[in-house]
Amino acid sequence: MLFTGLPGLSRRLRAWAAGVPSQCAVCHAWPAQRVCAACVARFAAPAIRCQRCALRVPSGVLVCGACLHDPPVFDACLAALDYAYPWADALADFKFRADPGWAGTLSTLLRATPGVASAIAAADRVLPVPLSAQRLRERGFNQSALLAQPLAGAKTDVRTLLRRHATEAQSGLPRAQRLRNLRGAFALAPPLAAALRGQRLVLLDDVMTTSATVHAATLALREAGAAHVTVVVLARTAASTAASQRVGNAPGSPDGKRSRSPCVAARNSA
Repeated sequence: MLFTGLPGLSRRLRAWAAGVPSQCAVCHAWPAQRVCAACVARFAAPAIRCQRCALRVPSGVLVCGACLHDPPVFDACLAALDYAYPWADALADFKFRADPGWAGTLSTLLRATPGVASAIAAADRVLPVPLSAQRLRERGFNQSALLAQPLAGAKTDVRTLLRRHATEAQSGLPRAQRLRNLRGAFALAPPLAAALRGQRLVLLDDVMTTSATVHAATLALREAGAAHVTVVVLARTAASTAASQRVGNAPGSPDGKRSRSPCVAARNSA
């Protein structure tokens, strides 16, 4: 389920709003779409990333040392952006400030990411990471499903992968604790699970920090016999953040607090 109410009206309003010129949310140029072409070129340039976890790696490196030592349960991972300015602010508006109008712009950035279009074309279905019923009621929409639909169309499957219950806030927790919190959090709809056997799947989420969420979801898909799982995320946290697990309440963290621009950060660190 994408929205908890008035889905047809919501889709029409989003389509209408997407075509109305406005200020760029980053540089405030007028007229522009939600993010202007200059800001996309500046802040969303493709990066060299590990093929298994999507952390940045030096040129010529395909798989990072951590993934060589301890491979993830999923087969591949693609990320469009770093979880940093200005995308941390955009995601906070999208998820926590009830602004699903960001979905179109962010989906376009995902579509332009090298490897994403081919991964979706090769997949039998695309499964957005689900929210619990409680979280869906609170937020009113599943942000991952809103990102998936413009990308995958009829391949988007929001019915098979389920979240059994809400978990405590993950921000600031080490990966081991996150994994414990997520144990048993995902399940498959019994009438639909058998269809996953032997299939190639794309698992789509908005932000990846420690990979605990997509790890837990992938385990459920593997138990159903999925042959291949590619994780696609909009934003990936930096290696230092992922390693230290210090997401917490820092500005710009995935808990919804707003990040600082590079200029403000530079002034404060001087």
